[in-house]
Amino acid sequence: MEWKPDIIIVGTGAAGLFTALKFPETAKILMLTKDEVLRSDSYLAQGGISTLKTPDDFESYYEDTMKAGRYENNKDSVKLMIERSPKIMEELMNYGVDFDREDGELSYTREGGHSKFRILHHKDVTGKEITTKLYECVKKRKNIVILEHTKMLDFIIRENRCVGIVVKESEGQVQALYGKSIILATGGIGGLFVHSTNFRHITGDALAIALKHGVEVENIHYIQIHPTALYSTKPGRRFLISESVRGEGAYLLNKDGERFVDELLPRDVVSCAIKEQMEKEGSDHVYLSLTHLDGEEVKQRFPNIYHHCLEEGYDLTKEPIPITPVQHYHMGGIKVDLDSKTNIKGLLAVGEASCNGVHGANRLASNSLLESLVFAECAANYVSSHLLEEELHMEKDEYPQPDLSSYQEEALKKEYKKIILNEIKRRDGDFYAKWCNNEN
Repeated sequence: MEWKPDIIIVGTGAAGLFTALKFPETAKILMLTKDEVLRSDSYLAQGGISTLKTPDDFESYYEDTMKAGRYENNKDSVKLMIERSPKIMEELMNYGVDFDREDGELSYTREGGHSKFRILHHKDVTGKEITTKLYECVKKRKNIVILEHTKMLDFIIRENRCVGIVVKESEGQVQALYGKSIILATGGIGGLFVHSTNFRHITGDALAIALKHGVEVENIHYIQIHPTALYSTKPGRRFLISESVRGEGAYLLNKDGERFVDELLPRDVVSCAIKEQMEKEGSDHVYLSLTHLDGEEVKQRFPNIYHHCLEEGYDLTKEPIPITPVQHYHMGGIKVDLDSKTNIKGLLAVGEASCNGVHGANRLASNSLLESLVFAECAANYVSSHLLEEELHMEKDEYPQPDLSSYQEEALKKEYKKIILNEIKRRDGDFYAKWCNNEN
């Protein structure tokens, strides 16, 4: 590839797309993704995106986030996220995002762990709405080039600065790409597990490469199990039943049709309660019921979930549906500061690939999209101010030249998976035994 970018963004989910849009149009930006642009986990997000609805909700929102994270959150990160959320909502709407409204006013919902209604949404496909609208804006930018089916295999680091990456392009060629800054927006690690809501190709490659190169990571063993995915014995990712379904009043039932937990408790608490109930019953699922709610309102509020369940043989307006907890989100990741910087110059991380401490030990529902966008903007602002005009001070023949013939994709895939799972097990063997021993 002859075109030389200023910035390389690895990943095309909401975090990556938003980062690209926040750069001046004079910056040459190369984006790449392992799959197709819109096959990201942020595209799959159903429930919504949290925001500071009114200034007097700050303390409540802050406490909800801290409580869900078991008070292990980075307080400065949480405050920054909440403070900037109204501006992010405004920017999204300027990019064309169409949040649901009632009588012309924005409509807010509530999910587990939230004490108030502060979540904006677009039906039950909020992530799709946000990522597709951001992508439409990115496609209009002549300074942004996107490569699909291009896999990052390694970082190129020179004197504690990341100056590029090694990639395998769609045609199979392995080559080195160089830039003034590398921004990782590669998502989580769900593809490592049999039961996950994530796309299968999202396997934490950036995290493994970071561990390999001594890039600092944080809370890698903090993995969120979502309480409610539609139970299935079919292979592939599991279909998420959004937290907002319980936020709107759905019940969790045991085999006898009895409620056994407060459905609006934080996700980790509800997941553990479901697992205990399944073990008690000797079953691999429990039930979620909306049958006591108005059927027409359910269809209107959750059309995607309703139609998917119908395709699987369940009419959720007439019968409880079987659900089970599955791997969903990674609170840990590559350690970054409030500017999304790692400990390696020129290397930044945003979205689920990063760990700025917002989520603590357990993510509050609908904070993921917001956190991704807030700190994506922070990353773009930092790079624009400090790295964009900076030269790498290397002649072409001085760029590090990795041995490209040594990169064998299948061998690296196995190596990177082993690196991540071994590190999770080392940091929290009990969690690994309980939730992570069903990896692919």
